[in-house]
Amino acid sequence: MEFSAKQIATFIQGEIIGNENATVTTFAKIEEGMPGAISFLSNPKYTPYIYTTQSSIVLVNKDFTPEHEVQATLIKVDNAYESLAKLLTLYEASKPKKQGVDPLAYVAPTAKLGENVYIGPFAYIGENVEVGNDTLIYPHTYIGDGVKMGKSCTVYPNASIYHDCRIGNECTIHSGAVIGADGFGFAPTAEGYTKIPQIGIVILEDKVDIGANTCVDRATMGATIIHSGAKLDNLIQIAHNNEIGSHTVMAAQVGIAGSTKVGEWCMFGGQVGLAGHLNIGDKVNFAAQSGVMNNVNTGSSFLGSPAYDAKQFAKSYVVYKKLPDMYSEVNALRKEIEELKKLIKK
Repeated sequence: MEFSAKQIATFIQGEIIGNENATVTTFAKIEEGMPGAISFLSNPKYTPYIYTTQSSIVLVNKDFTPEHEVQATLIKVDNAYESLAKLLTLYEASKPKKQGVDPLAYVAPTAKLGENVYIGPFAYIGENVEVGNDTLIYPHTYIGDGVKMGKSCTVYPNASIYHDCRIGNECTIHSGAVIGADGFGFAPTAEGYTKIPQIGIVILEDKVDIGANTCVDRATMGATIIHSGAKLDNLIQIAHNNEIGSHTVMAAQVGIAGSTKVGEWCMFGGQVGLAGHLNIGDKVNFAAQSGVMNNVNTGSSFLGSPAYDAKQFAKSYVVYKKLPDMYSEVNALRKEIEELKKLIKK
C-alpha cells in the first residue's frame, strides 16, 4: 500500500517539513534508506545518516534541528520511535489475515471456535477448547484439552499450550514457547526424588507477548499468572506459581525461580536471575546478569551478582578498578613498615 506524507502526518499528528505529497510503500532503517521508504531518527548516534539517507520520509523528534540540508521529507512528532510503532501496527493490521480450518488440522468435536479463526495444518485442538474470534493458530501447534483462549490472539508454529490454561485477548505466543508444562517440583526421599503433581494452571491476561522458546510453568496449585501487557523475550524461564505484574518487560534468558511475585512496569535486562519466594516492587530495574537473592522495594535499580543498588554498585566499581594499584601500594607500605621496625629495634 502507498501512503503520502500528509496521510502519515495526519495519522500520527505530526508536522511536515518538506513535500507533503512524498509517498512511501515500505519501511527501512535510516542507514539503509531507499526511495519510497520511510525511516526514523530517534537515537542521536544515527544523526549523520539523515543527511545521506535515500528514504523519502523520515520521522524525527520535534526538538530535532538539522545542521545541513536534508533531502528527505521530515515529519516531526513528540516521539519518533513511538510513532514508528503506531505505523508498523497499522501496516501489520492492513495485511490480509488467514481464516478457516485447514483439512489437515485436528479439531476435537467438543472444541468451540469463534468467527474468523485460522487453524493451520497439523495443529491440534483438544477437547473442550475455546478459541475466540479472529485468533490465528499456525501449523504444528498444540492446544491441550480445556484451554480457553480469547480473541485476536496469535499462536505461532510449534508452540504448545498445555491443558486447562487460560489465554486472554490479543496475546502473542511465538514458536517453540511452552505454556503450562509442569513446574519443577520434586520431594527428596531415601530412594531419590518423588515428583509432586502440578495440578495448577497458567493464566496469561490480555496483550501478553511470549517470545520464542520461552517457558511458563503451571502452578503446583492455583495459577502462575502473567498480568496484562507484560512482554517476555525469547528463552525465558518463568517457574511455577510466579506472578508477573502488568507491563513488566524481560529480555532474553531471564530466569525466575518459583513463588516469586514481580510488580508492575519492571524492566529486566538479559540473563537476570531471581531466587524463589521473593517480592519485587513496582518499577524496579535490573541490569543484565543481575543475580537477585532478596526482596526489592518499589522504584529501585539494581545490578551485579549478587545484585545491589545501582548507584552503590557504580561507586564500588570505581574502587574495584583501582584494586591492582591499591594492592601494589599496600605491599609497598608493608615493606616500609618492616624497614621502620628494623630501624626502631636498632
